[in-house]
Amino acid sequence: MPGQRNYDSATRRWAGLGPYYAMFPTDFADRVVRKYTDVGDLVLDPFAGRGTSVFSAASQCRAAVGVEISPVGFIYAKTKLGPADHDAVVDRLRKIRRAAGARKFGDDARSLPLFFKCCFATQVRRFLLAARDRLDWRRSKVDRTTMAILLVYLHGKEGAALSNQMRQTKSMAPDYAIQWWRDNDKFPPDIDPVEFLTSRLQWRYARGIPDCEDSTVYLGNSVTILPRVAARIAQRKLPKAKLLFTSPPYYGITNYHYDQWLRLWLLGGPPHARLNGNGRKGTFEHREHYGDLLREVVLQAKSILHRDAIVYVRTDARCFTRHTTIDVLSSVFPRKTLVERRRPLFGATQTQLFGNFDEKDGEVDLILEPR
Repeated sequence: MPGQRNYDSATRRWAGLGPYYAMFPTDFADRVVRKYTDVGDLVLDPFAGRGTSVFSAASQCRAAVGVEISPVGFIYAKTKLGPADHDAVVDRLRKIRRAAGARKFGDDARSLPLFFKCCFATQVRRFLLAARDRLDWRRSKVDRTTMAILLVYLHGKEGAALSNQMRQTKSMAPDYAIQWWRDNDKFPPDIDPVEFLTSRLQWRYARGIPDCEDSTVYLGNSVTILPRVAARIAQRKLPKAKLLFTSPPYYGITNYHYDQWLRLWLLGGPPHARLNGNGRKGTFEHREHYGDLLREVVLQAKSILHRDAIVYVRTDARCFTRHTTIDVLSSVFPRKTLVERRRPLFGATQTQLFGNFDEKDGEVDLILEPR
């Protein structure tokens, strides 16, 4: 059936690229895209995360545009839409290993903070430094795909990653991690990073790569990027979107950069958790700023939407976030009917992973349909 995802294909293996925390579980995203769009329609996600909604649309014969401010999410999302050739990625890994043998990276590996020496074996540290220095993930598909694989396996449970024991979804605070490893006699695995990553690539590419509709994800702030998308629509290079499908960051959930500090370091950031952040620092913990950001992004998105478009937003069911999101959506789309659906908690969510969790909270879906 056109637009129906084939789960025996390459699609499933690429859909889950990246650490798992599901605002949009894959099956859920597939259902929403199929229900509210037709083949050939455009789907928009201004808070794309690791690109679940964009990938779901693109792999079901819809076009999609996403915007993501985190480089980690951008790399995962962009790679899923168009991974580089397997052999090219393996070749890139081998070139990085050769570069890692240079004296420069040996000196740099010794000068890293203590956390890195407890987290990664010497040859892994050198390899990561060489990858950090040489991978042009912003412009090169091969380098971006290589970096995506590195980010996935940068840290995780024992035997399943390049690091000492650490949860995959969040980087531990350095001081806590060092103490925990010492108390539990944990040491970094002394492995060849290329051999380790190549074996993982074999599984990822075993069924090929996804067949996606022409789609894209932009790295940056939706407030500045959505006008560029609107300009492409005005020039008739894109149709107007039939579905706005997104999950904005929740109020009070400000730990993305702290919790992903190690991956951000690999992308060129500082080697200290406390120093990470970006232009939205503080936005999601200040009530007025939070509402202003949502309103500005939704207003920009409105100019990209078809007049009969569906707006589907999954957000935090806690009182302030829910009410603020409802107020913004209702004011920007006064001619649409709003339906609210409370979602049961299945698996990890933003609220659980990045903030204080109470079982009465959870998620809520807000759907706006033409009257």
